[in-house]
Amino acid sequence: MQDPNEDTEWNDILRDFGILPPKDEPKDETEEIVLRLQKEAEVKPFERMTLKELNEAEDGFDEDDMKALEMYRQQRLQEWKILQKTQKYGDLREISGEQYVKEVTNAQKDVWVVIHLYRSSIPLCLLVNQHLSLLARKFPEIKFIKAIVNSCIQNYHDRCLPTIFVYRNGQIKGRFIGVTECGGTNLKLEELEWKLAQVGAIETDLEESPKQNITDMMMSSVRSASVHDTSCASRDNDETKCYSHRNF
Repeated sequence: MQDPNEDTEWNDILRDFGILPPKDEPKDETEEIVLRLQKEAEVKPFERMTLKELNEAEDGFDEDDMKALEMYRQQRLQEWKILQKTQKYGDLREISGEQYVKEVTNAQKDVWVVIHLYRSSIPLCLLVNQHLSLLARKFPEIKFIKAIVNSCIQNYHDRCLPTIFVYRNGQIKGRFIGVTECGGTNLKLEELEWKLAQVGAIETDLEESPKQNITDMMMSSVRSASVHDTSCASRDNDETKCYSHRNF
């Protein structure tokens, strides 16, 4: 029986009349290689693994796996480097007083640093920490830090907490000390964002200052008015202690 794929004039005539099916075209070698690699990649779980997991899984890979793994690792490293250029921080970090000078005063050049001195027994301090955690994710280029106040300043007055300092190049660019300056007991995330934007630390998309609850403002004013003159008379001295090098 004659091979229908054989190159003969008679077969060509039969193909023209539709009697024989079209001749099979030889497969492109490059296309076959690409398809094979794609198929191999489909069965490898590299895409779902972190760099650490890839390193730990190396012992179970054969030679082909190792080649594919190395290519994928280089790709992931490049992606990580690109991410690092745009996202330096991204979370609210805890430091001790001994780290203050290194992490705050001597922070990287032109980096804005927002540090919150707090006590966990004060509800507003916990609220501020929650807000700063969210802002840290929204503004990953800003260095957000928190520190228990006793590790930085001894005998710091509770009535002057929360305390937020904003630094840049070793200089204080903004400060919010006590309930009233920090925005009141019902402080909203947008209000804190606006305050930080006003001192230049962040570029907010808020077009105007968020409206604060009038009742909260009045109550905060009444509570703070009676103690403001006596309680924070030593505030400047406390602030000096906070960022004095000898305390860290």
